[in-house]
Amino acid sequence: MQIIIVGCGNVGTTLTEQLSSEEHNITVIDLEKNRLQNLINSYDAMGVIGNGISFAVQKEAGVEEADLLIAVTGSDEVNLLCCLIARKAGGCHTIARVRNPIYNMEIGYIKDELGLSMIINPEYTAAEEMTRLLKFPSAITIDSFTKGRVEVVKCRVGEDSALCDQSLQQITSRIKGDVLICTVERDGDVYIPGGNFIIRARDEISVVGTSQKTLAFFKKLGVPVTRARNVMIIGGGKTSYYLAKQLMAMGIQIKIIEINKERCDELSELLPKAFIIHGDGTDRNLLLQEGIIQAEAFVALTNVDEENIMLSLFAKSVSKAKLITHVHRISYDEIIDSLDIGSVIYPKYLTAEHIIKYVRAMNNSLGSNIETLYRLNDNRVEALEFSIKKDSPVIGIPLQKMAIKPNILICSINHKGSISIPSGQSVIRAGDSVIVVTTNTRLNDIKDILK
Repeated sequence: MQIIIVGCGNVGTTLTEQLSSEEHNITVIDLEKNRLQNLINSYDAMGVIGNGISFAVQKEAGVEEADLLIAVTGSDEVNLLCCLIARKAGGCHTIARVRNPIYNMEIGYIKDELGLSMIINPEYTAAEEMTRLLKFPSAITIDSFTKGRVEVVKCRVGEDSALCDQSLQQITSRIKGDVLICTVERDGDVYIPGGNFIIRARDEISVVGTSQKTLAFFKKLGVPVTRARNVMIIGGGKTSYYLAKQLMAMGIQIKIIEINKERCDELSELLPKAFIIHGDGTDRNLLLQEGIIQAEAFVALTNVDEENIMLSLFAKSVSKAKLITHVHRISYDEIIDSLDIGSVIYPKYLTAEHIIKYVRAMNNSLGSNIETLYRLNDNRVEALEFSIKKDSPVIGIPLQKMAIKPNILICSINHKGSISIPSGQSVIRAGDSVIVVTTNTRLNDIKDILK
């Protein structure tokens, strides 16, 4: 597809990297010449220097032939206007990043009136991700498929876990449960495990199954599955507001520590049932005084990555809280992974991932049969949901007889609403949806799993 990206900050760069790798034709618009030049030197993309609001600049970028324009500059108003001009000039699909909570209250109206295909709010999206994690504190990440009915839950295997030193065959026979361990990450390597694969302490495993059966599986292992009853949040920005609002609707007690007095006053009005503390969230004595030791969940949401990392390390040293660490700069990921600070949320990744899902859905209308896509384990693994069409070559063949490429695992089959973890005798039918996990990235069709 022909895609124009306006703005080459962190999100624009991530989108350019991933969409160009999927062989879309990318043109990036940005005002800063050096930043734009660095981007197009690094990735297979074209660049246009200028203001994305300008019709002339959009025309130079090819808006009249474009399939999609994505506006991810630092200004909500610029993004919305870019999309409006693109709709009028080229009639293409449009996606805008919009962050202001005022607009979030009217998102449906704005989307309909401006004819936008999608509006993405990074802070709201990050808050939704954190809420999912706090429902299941033992999880590092949770990704959902089949309209939320199937989940891929990633967690770390403890030293005393019943999974330690057991093969997958032994685990299946001992711990009855209709779930599947689909990936294992160990010492920086990622595996699609077979039946003889042995699980070790500190492995990070991804388990796929329905929400209920996944919870039942972890309960049998003695892993805590009840949601946190109280959450301490450091930083009172937009993400904190969205997160607190979502958690309070679930009956969870919220305490927010914010250094800015005016913001504390605002939050007190917006969230009257939350405890708003005016103080420095990096002050160790204040954290101890406000009950960090008793906190069941701790979320570091300041605007400084280094502060968030240090806060989570401190919380880990004094409490058993579920940790969530907010990180802006994606260049830290390898260092952060080695620190074991719970679930790390990268808003730029989340925003890019949601946009890429939409692009995949557009491809679906152009012939692809991918319904949902997640990138796991630092983008080294893809989990994809395929819809099975009548002429698919995978129909009617038992999986054990199917010539499937290495490092590909069929994890789930949804047949008319009945979801099952497949065995070797399972057969895929027309109209089914199938979840596939693979280290062979860039699958575009279910037939691509075949040799």
